Amino acid sequence: MVRGTPWDTRNPVDQRERIADPSAWAGTGTVLHVSSPQERLVAQLARIKELSGLSLRALARQTDLSSSSLSRYLTGQLVPPWEAVVALCRAVGRDPRPLRALWAEAADAGAAPARRRNDLPADLFDFTGREAESALVEELLRTTGAAAVDGMAGVGKTSLAVHVAHRLVPAYPDGGLYLDLQGFTPGQEPLEPHAALGRLLGALDVTHPPAGTADRAALWRSELSRRRILVVLDNAVDAEQVRPLLPGAGKSAVLVTSRHRLVSLDGVPPVSLEPLTDDDAVHLFGRAAGLSLAEEEAVGQVLRQCGGLPLALRMAGARLRHRPGWTVAVLAERLRATPSRFGSAFGMSLQQLDAVQRRMFRLLGVLPGADFDAAVAGALTDMPPDRAGASLEELVDAHLVQEPSPGRYRMHDLIRQYAADIAADEEPRAEAALRRVLMHYLAQAVAHERTLPSPHRKESSPGDPARALAWFDLEYVNLVACFDAAVRLGVDEVVAELPQAMRVWFFRHRGTDDQARLLEAAAAAAARLGRDQERASLLADLGYARATAGRLTEALSAYELAEQSGPDDDIAAALALRIGMVRRDLGDLEAAQAHFRRARELFEKIGRHAGQSQALAFDGWVTLHLGQRGEAVELARTSIALADGPAQITGLVTLGLALAPDDPAESLRTLHDALTLSEQHNLQHNQAWCHNCLGVALRTTGSPEKALEHHRRAFELLEPLAEVQLEIDVLHAYAETCRAAGRYDEALTLLDRTIELARELGRPYDEKLARAARETVRAAR
Repeated sequence: MVRGTPWDTRNPVDQRERIADPSAWAGTGTVLHVSSPQERLVAQLARIKELSGLSLRALARQTDLSSSSLSRYLTGQLVPPWEAVVALCRAVGRDPRPLRALWAEAADAGAAPARRRNDLPADLFDFTGREAESALVEELLRTTGAAAVDGMAGVGKTSLAVHVAHRLVPAYPDGGLYLDLQGFTPGQEPLEPHAALGRLLGALDVTHPPAGTADRAALWRSELSRRRILVVLDNAVDAEQVRPLLPGAGKSAVLVTSRHRLVSLDGVPPVSLEPLTDDDAVHLFGRAAGLSLAEEEAVGQVLRQCGGLPLALRMAGARLRHRPGWTVAVLAERLRATPSRFGSAFGMSLQQLDAVQRRMFRLLGVLPGADFDAAVAGALTDMPPDRAGASLEELVDAHLVQEPSPGRYRMHDLIRQYAADIAADEEPRAEAALRRVLMHYLAQAVAHERTLPSPHRKESSPGDPARALAWFDLEYVNLVACFDAAVRLGVDEVVAELPQAMRVWFFRHRGTDDQARLLEAAAAAAARLGRDQERASLLADLGYARATAGRLTEALSAYELAEQSGPDDDIAAALALRIGMVRRDLGDLEAAQAHFRRARELFEKIGRHAGQSQALAFDGWVTLHLGQRGEAVELARTSIALADGPAQITGLVTLGLALAPDDPAESLRTLHDALTLSEQHNLQHNQAWCHNCLGVALRTTGSPEKALEHHRRAFELLEPLAEVQLEIDVLHAYAETCRAAGRYDEALTLLDRTIELARELGRPYDEKLARAARETVRAAR
């Protein structure tokens, strides 16, 4: 990197007078020979770090940024949000305004096109009143980019937020996101910010968010800064739950709802909802009833009983619509019979249902998860899906159940609590119904998993793998809720088997907190059931999840427990391969080689060619790093010959790296073949690995500038992944290429990040390598 100074430090007073001149940031003695706006911005940010005199971690702490995000800003992998640039400038006592134009240019150039998404619930066709509140919320979103709607339960906060969002979302070209934070959802804990950020990032196709909450929040703000999205955060419990989820700089906006007034949420003005005025209440009640209501005493009695709450008014109106022989006076008399306005409105709606529909309503109060379909309702009530669907339609007509999208249903929190209370008194077999639901979800997960290609079986069942993955995406929140319910009820069969049915889906979303938590509980359940082979397999998966997250010693502990379970040859072979990978990453290459060769023997014994191929490829990789290049080439070629499709990727990468010094053209062709396979099969982590190795090969063959392009692409692909081990590998290689290209500041930033990660994860071998490389760079500098 060409070093310059972003400020003329000879006269700070004069400098303040020259803030409108961006050239002042280029210094007076050095000309910046970098072409793109992003490279010029990176040069200025690197100078800020140098002026601060702080380590990467210390500077991140001082500026309230995550160190991983700061590392990406300083190496050009990500354009920082403007608030991050401001924080960095303030850390060294400099005015950020001269950088504004450069930042805007870099942000425009670096912004990747994002697909438009809109997962807002359906707007209510009978939304009534609230003109002043709607106008205020719209104005706040346009001017400040944030608003928080508060009010009592049933007052219509979500309806208002969704209504406004539908009106405004055309102005947000990247779409609208909706997330229920479950602040007051019966039977569920409020969604923790860590999990909420994971779901929000997942909606932006970030399938592997960072492990830490602070890093997730920083990545979320960064992603929003490059987009224009309207985010609706519904049902928040308090300000602390919401604060990490707020956007930073940029043109995205957030709309929050809560029963509490979030006065401590800086920069998010509150808008409080009161019950509807009498005029609006009459209008809404009339629309729900399908009548043109005259002014009469009975109408006033209904309004007083419903308390001006839209939810109660809709239900009372629906009750009258379904009883054409009733007058408003009859309805008012029936409502007065129940002292609670919620009980009266809900109870009146229940009375219009038959016994089967009332039973379904009660049981829905104990259903885990966020939403459901007719098949789940059928399992809950032990009814065929078509009959369950017909009953659900009646519940929708009575406003007891919502249908936010075709075929998907959910209940308002108040109604859900009401149903659960009735079930506690009137449903002695509610637990049996819940167990049927758990078994239904398990059966569905197993059936969908069998259509997915997996190295754990020789062939898949007929079916569409894309549909199966879409089903797991859709039902993931409900599957986790069912798993937790199974743990609570002690249904060990579901606890042990559900994570196994999610194995392929988790492979694509591996290293997550949910995965580790589910696998730990599943292994314990398998032990209680006396299923030693299942326990061994689950522990092997747990070790892999921990290794992917960079927790190598924890991974080894899980693998050792798996070995103690007496695994069969199939599981033992997989364990030997995975232990070899951990030993490799810990720097114990000889032990790794022994495990890879043991894995090869076991895979050969059970006739698993794909497994043999992997063991040979990794053996070749270790052999190459032990200095035996010729043997590594032969191992890699044998690996490729044994496999086909994506199973060849590891062998191709190993072969490409081994050939680089002697046959550059063949090396690059082989690595490009591996990259093509990764792209064809949408294996993003393998794509990142291939790009990184192409960078290594190009550096080896004397093309460091071209190599840097591949390292940068590797980091772009890694950004949404939680592949910490792969990130460390890329950091090492990227830093070495920066050193070879004379970009010493970039190399030091990358190595600082490597050391920080290694310390955080307890990786002394990686820390030792990075420290030695840092001394080499400093000497060259």
